[in-house]
Formats: sequence, C-alpha cells, structure tokens
Amino acid sequence: VQLVESGGGLVQAGGSLRLSCAASGTIFGFNAMGWYRQAPGKQRERVARITSGGSTNYSDSVKGRFTISRDNAKNTVYLQMNSLKPEDTAVYYCVAERIGSDYWGQGTQVTVSS
Repeated sequence: VQLVESGGGLVQAGGSLRLSCAASGTIFGFNAMGWYRQAPGKQRERVARITSGGSTNYSDSVKGRFTISRDNAKNTVYLQMNSLKPEDTAVYYCVAERIGSDYWGQGTQVTVSS
C-alpha cells in the first residue's frame, strides 16, 4: 500500500490545519494508523494513533489540540490540528501498522510561525 500525505503548509500560531493521508489500498486490514512528526535535529515522535476499532491515543504535547480520525470507506486518515504552536513545526508522516511491517508516507511539512 502507498500512503500520500497532504494538507501541510504555513500557518500562524493559534491557527489550524487538517492533514490527510490517502492510502492506495484498503486500510481496513491494518491494526492501526498513526501520525508521527520529526522536527529538525530531533527524533521522530508519534503524535496520534487510531486502531482498527477506533480507539485513539495522543502524545501529551498534542492532547486536547489534535484529533485523529479515519474514514475506512475513503481509505483516508486525518489529523485535525488546532491551536498550533511554533513547536509543532515538523515534517508529519502517516504510518499504517501491521504486525511484521509498517508502511510510511513521504511526509508533509507543517510550519507554524510565531
């Protein structure tokens, strides 16, 4: 399966963006879908995850501001990002998790100006 992220861009602090991750095939068979990010000079971190059953979890840094959702009919996962902060600036990656293998997208840049 191929994953293509979109929706990144430049936004002022306090603003919102919605990222999309479109899969070339069904996402129904994956254990979970997630969003990671990597800022310059920092390790990649997971920010949000949604299981096939719809359970979600978030990193403490984005809890209450970001919302992950999935549309199985459209094979798409979303990340709604509100109240953005400059420290949210990073390349955001979508991942599809399956036991024994994960699939990653190419990433989309999110830049939050102060």
